[in-house]
Amino acid sequence: MRKIRVLFLILLAMYSFAACEKDDICVDGDTPLLVIRFYDVADTTLLKSVSGLVVSGLASDGSVVGVIPNAGTDSIAIPLRIGEASTSFILSRNLTPDDETTENMDTLAFDYETQEVFISRACGFVANYNNLTNTLTTDSDNWIQDITIVTPSVENSTTAHVKIFH
Repeated sequence: MRKIRVLFLILLAMYSFAACEKDDICVDGDTPLLVIRFYDVADTTLLKSVSGLVVSGLASDGSVVGVIPNAGTDSIAIPLRIGEASTSFILSRNLTPDDETTENMDTLAFDYETQEVFISRACGFVANYNNLTNTLTTDSDNWIQDITIVTPSVENSTTAHVKIFH
């Protein structure tokens, strides 16, 4: 009888430890950013930095939210809205390096379909974006000359999705 109790306790302990799982740590649970690279309009293979680049997001109510303050770079990574089918940005650049008040602003909208993908129990879901398209609001003085969607599916932040020529 004593051997049966000991065997029962051992089996009970083994069963309770078998139900435990290791702690989940989320490693790849980030929703990807939209990667934009800037190119020279005269030589479309040559990257070209945008001096004094300021990127601002346009909220649904029309308010402006800063995304990238003031950079001189040839590539940026910006977030898209998860709960919306479109995200709009104002991309502005300083016309002269010394004068921050003289800037040229262009409004760019990206339309897409959001797809939620389950990563793991620890990470939950991330959003990927499919069928990416763009609309540039044209005015008399656009500094953005052309836009090309390189990858219409935004599933990672490691490769460029959009090329902007200026």
